[in-house]
Amino acid sequence: MKRLLVLTDGKAGHENQSRAFARALGCDFDVLPVSFRGRWAKTLSYALGRLGVFTPALLAPTGDVSGKGYAAVVGAGSGTFYAAKALARGLGVRCAAILYPRGYSVRSFDCVMAPSFDRPAKLPNVICIPANLVSADEDFYRSRTDEFLARHTPARDAVAVIVGGPNKCSTMTAEWMRAELDRVFAENRGREFWVTTSRRTPPEVEAVVESFPFDYKLVYSRDSFNPIPAFVTLAKRIYVTAESTGMLSEACTFGTAEVKSLDNLMPGPHKFRRFVEGLRADGYLGGNRKIDLSAQLAEASRLLGL
Repeated sequence: MKRLLVLTDGKAGHENQSRAFARALGCDFDVLPVSFRGRWAKTLSYALGRLGVFTPALLAPTGDVSGKGYAAVVGAGSGTFYAAKALARGLGVRCAAILYPRGYSVRSFDCVMAPSFDRPAKLPNVICIPANLVSADEDFYRSRTDEFLARHTPARDAVAVIVGGPNKCSTMTAEWMRAELDRVFAENRGREFWVTTSRRTPPEVEAVVESFPFDYKLVYSRDSFNPIPAFVTLAKRIYVTAESTGMLSEACTFGTAEVKSLDNLMPGPHKFRRFVEGLRADGYLGGNRKIDLSAQLAEASRLLGL
């Protein structure tokens, strides 16, 4: 089995997509933390990267990765793109960027897996996908579902609600949450109701969630158990706050549930709105069509020579 070198900038949302990519290609992988020597180095990397100049001199020491038989280097996020190309050149192997490497010479990368909401350039090495990459690990979903069922035994078909939190393009107030949950309960009479909040959920929003009669309720500030794999596997309908690109991607990729978004996005042509509107236009939101990336992953494998 071929082995990939996966770079991480310490952000779980980035690293998990690189891990998912490696698993989807049927490859083993090692994870290597990388960083720049300083802010000046990252700033300089954009200028050099646009010229196609990639040197490990801008990177903090990583240790020797030569001689380990890596077939390719993979990086997701702006903290890894330059490092991925620099290390790949040093190893004499190909390089994949997960997410769009804006600010660098996109043509320098052998393969770019970019979500459509990033508006990637139409180039032979760029593969456009409708959502973030999420790992199709059957054992993980099975074990997390078993853990959930040890906590809660469903009595009826279930509706699940996944609550994220505000960011620079979204709001989340107690009043908004109350109105959305009133609507969810009204639309789904006779079903069970499940909910989970996240580390980003404001305390006043968690208080509103607490006030509703959910059959299963996880408030992240008190319990960090992750019920989302079970929600995706077991629920008949899932509502996800619209800023939660990772959770929307997971719900639209796995399981059989109908997926709907709770629109807490601020007006404007930002990527979060493009993401939700793209999923809705393609039938992944408001229905139970699921994302199939088999053709895109086959092309990625070809571009990387795997």
